[in-house]
Amino acid sequence: MNFLKAEIENKRKFLENIHSEEQEQKKKKYVRRSDVEKKREQQYLAEQAEIEKKREERKRQKNKTLLLLAEQEKAEKSASDSEGQKEEYDGSDTFNISPEEVVRRLRAKGQPIRLFGESDKDRKTRLRALELIEERTEGQRNDFMRTLEEMDTNLDLEALKKQQDEEESRTSKKKKTTEDSVLDNTPISIELLEKDPDKLFVLIYTFLRRLIREWEQEMNNRPDHVKRSVQGKLSAATQKQTNEYMQPFFRTLKKKSIEPDVLARVTEITHYMQKREYMNANDAYLRLSIGNAPWPIGVTMVGIHERSAREKIFSAQVAHVLNDETTRKWIQSIKRLMTFCQSKYPPEDNSQLMG
Repeated sequence: MNFLKAEIENKRKFLENIHSEEQEQKKKKYVRRSDVEKKREQQYLAEQAEIEKKREERKRQKNKTLLLLAEQEKAEKSASDSEGQKEEYDGSDTFNISPEEVVRRLRAKGQPIRLFGESDKDRKTRLRALELIEERTEGQRNDFMRTLEEMDTNLDLEALKKQQDEEESRTSKKKKTTEDSVLDNTPISIELLEKDPDKLFVLIYTFLRRLIREWEQEMNNRPDHVKRSVQGKLSAATQKQTNEYMQPFFRTLKKKSIEPDVLARVTEITHYMQKREYMNANDAYLRLSIGNAPWPIGVTMVGIHERSAREKIFSAQVAHVLNDETTRKWIQSIKRLMTFCQSKYPPEDNSQLMG
């Protein structure tokens, strides 16, 4: 109420002043609204001019302080430049490598060997920074990218010559085994699951091993320009990764410690691959990977109420691909071997081609 009374009083005094001025000038008993608005506008403009002056004064003071701070920073930088140069020289001595090695490492990382206006010292510093970043993010990189980088480093001319010499010696020793096709080996029969499972372990091991060896031989027999292309590097990295992923499966085959249902599915896959029935082999692969379970992710308890299809949910139907990471990798590698086998030994009937 006090605030309202004060505002009313100010309004009354304002009108009285205007009324007195008008009476003195024109001796009239009334005040025009346009005059009131004009007076108010003049008062508003005067207030804005004062605010603008104060704002300009603040800006001037702020600029002065910024100039003082900049001068102080320049003085500190000039004092610390000499110390920083000494530290840089000390750091360059610890990372002392030849310019050829710097160029090789930068090319292996897919980086430009020299930026515009970059000195040898700056180039070493950039390489060191890239290597430190890679060391920090080493745990976040996947296996395929690591394998691909290894393939890039192994494509030197000297390494290729050595590999060719080794391949010639190997092919001379294994000429008898490579002349015959992998599919012409002892047939893998599904009936061996009941008759002689121990023989089945040996047959599956031999078949998949020879298939990986043929894939590796095909990668090595490609021309040099194909090996160095992007697609060629990806294919070689996929083959090498498949070989690594299959090692745990081969160890379980040697120990004969594979689960019976998994052995049955792998037997079906290799059996149909030998017969070049890749569509049936793909169906067996799907039963191995995701199974025919209504809950392939392993859910066996879905609530407190009994459902109509509850009897179909049990642990034997859980998909093996989701059991652990190692199993997922060798199952995926079997699929890659199926694709390679189909490309090298196509079926006579196109209806047996898998997509």
